[in-house]
Amino acid sequence: MSTPGFSSARPAYDLATLRARLDGLRMEDNPALIRQKSRDFYWYSPVLKRQLAEVTADLVVSVASEADIVRVLAACVELRIPVTPRGAGTGNYGQAMPLAGGVVLDLSGMDEVLEIAPGRVRAEPGAVLAEIDAQTRSRSGQELRLHPSTYRSASIGGFIAGGSGGVGSITWGGLRDLGNIISLTLLTMEAEPRRLRLTGDDLARVAHAYGTNGVIVEVEMPLAPACDWLEVIIGFESFAAAAAYGNALGEQDAILKKLVSVIAAPVPQAAFLRHRSFLPDGRHVALVMVDALAREAFEAFTRRFAGAEILFRSDRLAPEEAKGLPPLYELSWNHTTLRALRVDPAITYLQTLYPFPDQLALVSRIHEALGDEVAAHLEFVRFDGKVTCFGLPLVRFTTEERLAEIVALHEAMGAVVFDPHRYTLEEGGMKQTDPDQLAFKREADPHGLLNPHKMIAWEDPAFDFSGARTYLFPGIGA
Repeated sequence: MSTPGFSSARPAYDLATLRARLDGLRMEDNPALIRQKSRDFYWYSPVLKRQLAEVTADLVVSVASEADIVRVLAACVELRIPVTPRGAGTGNYGQAMPLAGGVVLDLSGMDEVLEIAPGRVRAEPGAVLAEIDAQTRSRSGQELRLHPSTYRSASIGGFIAGGSGGVGSITWGGLRDLGNIISLTLLTMEAEPRRLRLTGDDLARVAHAYGTNGVIVEVEMPLAPACDWLEVIIGFESFAAAAAYGNALGEQDAILKKLVSVIAAPVPQAAFLRHRSFLPDGRHVALVMVDALAREAFEAFTRRFAGAEILFRSDRLAPEEAKGLPPLYELSWNHTTLRALRVDPAITYLQTLYPFPDQLALVSRIHEALGDEVAAHLEFVRFDGKVTCFGLPLVRFTTEERLAEIVALHEAMGAVVFDPHRYTLEEGGMKQTDPDQLAFKREADPHGLLNPHKMIAWEDPAFDFSGARTYLFPGIGA
């Protein structure tokens, strides 16, 4: 599973001159701290863990303003030193790992919430999602539509550059959907960096592009009315019943939802340690967050499903029971993988899409074929306006060859795989590089210094743009 273009060898950069150019900015050259800032959660993948273990920057530069970023980019263009933008480092595919060394540009200090208005918020890229919500809730009674399960640590710029959706996607879809980002402002990597504001279809240039074609300096996102979210765990005797429930709940448009996750036993019992007392052995579970105003409607809906048993409700916990429990979204999406990994280091995962309208039948066929080797984990979402599910199945890793076979089996049976064991935009299937995307890269980063080796089309003149595979984020031309 090697990728063209990436080599552990790299040139010796003129760091002494760079330090002189950037005098007054905060710079870190302690090897241990540089190594820490050069990593994300790439180790979820045993493949990336092997491939990227030695990746490290030469210098970390922390910025506090747009003017600081302009200084860094201009100096690095002059000296031909690559720059990898980084937020909180909560990604999973090596998105913000500096494969060519050079500078890691730490944007976490640019964390101001700049404006809160009806229906929208404007913030700097390093603002943490939970902090944005704390301010929008207290000042305007609004909240972000979408956030990853790393809500309490992830930055808004990193979410857009490396994320796809998550908590909230059951109602609002994903970042690929028009309307879920209002505008992005970025700086180009040129001798004189330009400030560009993108809206509408132009957002596809930057969303989920790993910072390869500009440094995000400002984000404008839509807000929804803030809700009192009720957290519920429902147990089922069979996984098929749990999946059918999750799909049907997703289709209940009048019950406002933030999360519908379905996870096969014994994963919840083994991995959700703080909730263990609520999880009887053998029960497959649905994790649900619904608006507390829909409590009675949700209860009535759940009663329609024979065998569905409410195991946990956040509104019925005594204070001593609630103490120390993580929020339910921290059991979902890739937090499920993280919690399973903490218990069993042999676990890894896939990212799949089970296309509408036969998603439940496809899920059943795949997981019957793979048995205990691949534990089912579904996240119900709106995808192109239809309720369906992504899969983040937990794979018991043995060899890279077997992992490739499991991926091929999913694809042969009709599932779309967004491979989390690849670090390039194209190979992972998340972001399509088309001629328009490549043209924007040439415009915004003419020397190819932004996050090198993540875009195959930039480095391979023979790259085939006509591939028929499905990409989560289609190219600009689409």
